[in-house]
Amino acid sequence: MATTKKINVLFSAEMIRRRIRPLAYEISQCLDTSQELVLVVILKGAVMFGADLARALAPFFPLLRVEFMRLSSYGNERKTSGEVKVELDLSHPIEGRQVLVVEDIIDTGTTLGYLVRLLQARRPRTLQVAALLDKPSGRHAGNGGVHADYVGFEVGPVFVVGYGLDDAGFYRALPYVGVVED
Repeated sequence: MATTKKINVLFSAEMIRRRIRPLAYEISQCLDTSQELVLVVILKGAVMFGADLARALAPFFPLLRVEFMRLSSYGNERKTSGEVKVELDLSHPIEGRQVLVVEDIIDTGTTLGYLVRLLQARRPRTLQVAALLDKPSGRHAGNGGVHADYVGFEVGPVFVVGYGLDDAGFYRALPYVGVVED
């Protein structure tokens, strides 16, 4: 049976809201706004960020498509298994299109590295990554080159939940990002 944990706010709902609009503007300055942009939102963790980012990008990109993928390397654990599985794939081809992967957090880099290689093989026109959170201290050896082109916030070596991020399926619906107090 799950027990409630104490969570300390790291990034408030207001801080997140204030960061997304400038992030969308930055993306619009780097990509061709006259062309289709495919957002590939990684489920389940990036759903909140993906929805808010899509709304902020919509005024810049009249041809905005939102797609979803679900990959797993964590299951219900706090550490990656190292093996990435595609549980839900894209429903439309991305060849020749601008693609922006939307991630909740880049931690070890294992899942993102796998995903980038998988999507590059599908020959998009461009492939970039936007992450709400980047945790450079979590990168595994060999994944050091994995990075986001656009980052909301950088975090240290802490376990975070909220705004889509979970702990064994709990705390996703929190409107902020917080640190679980163990």
